[in-house]
Amino acid sequence: MVPEGGLYSSSDPAYWTAALEVYQDAVKAKGRKQPKLLLLDKWYQEELPGAVTQRKEKYLTKEELVKLMEWKLCRGTFRPRLQQLVATNASETVEDCTRKAFELLPDIAAAVKELSKLKAVGPATASAILAAGAPKTAAFMADEAVESIPGLAPVRYTLKHYLCYLDRIQSCVERLNRADERKTWTPHLVERCLWASAVADKLQVASLQVLDGEKEEAGHGPEEADRARKKPRRE
Repeated sequence: MVPEGGLYSSSDPAYWTAALEVYQDAVKAKGRKQPKLLLLDKWYQEELPGAVTQRKEKYLTKEELVKLMEWKLCRGTFRPRLQQLVATNASETVEDCTRKAFELLPDIAAAVKELSKLKAVGPATASAILAAGAPKTAAFMADEAVESIPGLAPVRYTLKHYLCYLDRIQSCVERLNRADERKTWTPHLVERCLWASAVADKLQVASLQVLDGEKEEAGHGPEEADRARKKPRRE
């Protein structure tokens, strides 16, 4: 499924849509060691964005921040100390900082700096917060996504490295939207595709190979990914 030079090098929406189609399978494979990941990922990808955007002013509650951290650690490297530390933030502080961060957008640097005032929140966690409420502006700084972009490995959890990563993600979004008449690609979707492709390849997810053969038959936009996932797989 991955084109020569890696997924990031491709401007063909069909390859990216195929990667998005294996996202859930990649989450399931990753979740073999972290059983909570399936439910947490559904919450982060679907429920949290809805809750944040429905508010008059975008912000996260303390409970949401704690749960977001749990999702992030299950999806990546689990660090119990961070989970404990993030829970020590006061509810009012969490709401104030996250509200101000969203207000600072599209100034990503300023928003990340504001969120970094919270205990246990660095650029990577800040990016997850911003991506949940502003997916057209921010992308989560997932290790697998960063490492799949030429020149960005090894991952450095700094604001400078995140801004470099986001710049490359946004360039990719522009390329895909030029090639795709639907123009529905966002930084958040691109990150999900890169993560899914890298994880599926590493964990040898079977649907990765199946979709390679189906690539030419698939649609070219993110909307087709959900529909294509329901098609019977060729054994």
